[in-house]
Amino acid sequence: MADLLIRGATVVDGTGAPGRVADVTVTGGMIEDVGGPFPAARRVVDAAGLVLCPGFVDMHAHSDLGLLTDPGHLAKVSQGVTCEVLGQDGLSYAPADDRTLPQIRRAVAGWNGDPPGVEWDWRSVAGYLRRLDAGIAVNACYLVPQSSVRMLAMGWDDRPPTPAELDRQRELVATGLREGAVGMSSGLTYAPGMYADDAELTELCRVVARHGGFYAPHHRSYGAGALTAYAQMIEVARASGCALHLTHATLNFGVNRGRAPELLTLLDAALRDGLDVTLDTYPYLPGSTTLAALLPSWASEGGPDATLARLRDPAALPRVRRALEVDGSDGCHGVPVEWDTIRISGSRDAAAVGRTVDRLAAEAGRAPFDVFVALLLGDGLSTTILQLVGNEENVRAIMRHPAHMGGSDGLLAAERPHPRAWGTFPRYLGHYVRDEGVLGLEECVARLTGRPARRLRLEGRGRVAPGCHADLVLFDPGTVRDTATFEEPRQVAEGIAYVLVAGVTVMDGGRHTGALPGRALRRGPDGVTR
Repeated sequence: MADLLIRGATVVDGTGAPGRVADVTVTGGMIEDVGGPFPAARRVVDAAGLVLCPGFVDMHAHSDLGLLTDPGHLAKVSQGVTCEVLGQDGLSYAPADDRTLPQIRRAVAGWNGDPPGVEWDWRSVAGYLRRLDAGIAVNACYLVPQSSVRMLAMGWDDRPPTPAELDRQRELVATGLREGAVGMSSGLTYAPGMYADDAELTELCRVVARHGGFYAPHHRSYGAGALTAYAQMIEVARASGCALHLTHATLNFGVNRGRAPELLTLLDAALRDGLDVTLDTYPYLPGSTTLAALLPSWASEGGPDATLARLRDPAALPRVRRALEVDGSDGCHGVPVEWDTIRISGSRDAAAVGRTVDRLAAEAGRAPFDVFVALLLGDGLSTTILQLVGNEENVRAIMRHPAHMGGSDGLLAAERPHPRAWGTFPRYLGHYVRDEGVLGLEECVARLTGRPARRLRLEGRGRVAPGCHADLVLFDPGTVRDTATFEEPRQVAEGIAYVLVAGVTVMDGGRHTGALPGRALRRGPDGVTR
């Protein structure tokens, strides 16, 4: 007898094929059969009127620490996410050593927090993945973070590596891939990874390609020069032979309004040339990062302590201010900062949260730049922000491209984080599919399930088919929607009825069961992720 019978659901199988009403049986964590009608099972769920599809794959998650401190992970599992890709934007906690781990923790405290009580008992990718195996609600894949690798090999210096330092980086990347990582990420507007030139990145991507992984860059600009930055990453992929996944592939700021067709033309040319290129986006206009990310790259050289010293140095501040307000800092994507677009989402100064920098300045009778510096000093660089710089026409055009997949880029730790951490996947299904018709239901589900599974080379996942892992979501297509807002971001979505991971019910009737059946999924020597 089957463990579970899901009766009468509209099965949208993750391939893009039309949905069909069918029964599905689950036994031993696997999908046993699809079709029916089938006899009774140990448990029967009447799913008439609901859609059954594979669990959603978040191609860009920042839950690296959140999964350890809150393994129930309601933010994501309540959306129907059953697998996340961690190690994003070039900065995460493995590989590391006793010198760099404290630096990494400080560098990403704005993204992930740095709460007490975490047992920092790993240094390798393998060790970090073992920690995930101890019990999490969803599955997770990991990217070797290029900034963390560069930090280990040569610190925070803004210079090319020596031959020995480049060899050290190659070996660190190869070791992480051998230990189960699915590829490598970069954050090329974040120090110290941003100090690598394209030749250095190409050398590391050759290692990734040899191990069957992919490269996921947050590239050098999403503002002025964005199209050039995209083209640079395509050329790195071409020169290295590495598969490329363009992470949170947006075109932001006024300089890029309506320019998505130019990006898609560039992408289509690469695909015609035979390059393996995909991308992900989040379905919102504002971005989210740290306030310190806006600084020019030279101001971050040497690490957090050196950065804070520059912000306390009256002689350095005019140069920083000019880079931000006049020239367009590389940290702000080459665009002069508009302080009314910078809204504080996390700070030790609770009164600042929810306000823009220009409003805080007006209320205090100070210059916006002075408020900016005071926040960074007061928070030790961990201030988080929303950047109100997106363009709806670009979001929709990129979303329609066949290479597109979904990624939340969700930060979990701030006082008022971006709602995409809690709402990305139901927002796709509710707002952009049902309400706006930008994508059809089956096509959207394929972009959130089967196609990401192929990019990650997940064995037996991303489809509703006999013999596949029972990572499944049941949702109501008529009511599914995101409820998380910019004012109240930690709100559970509506319309997600059931979520199964490895056949275990994690969301049951819209409520978390407390089950932790997830684990780290590792790329094997054969290139397959299991």
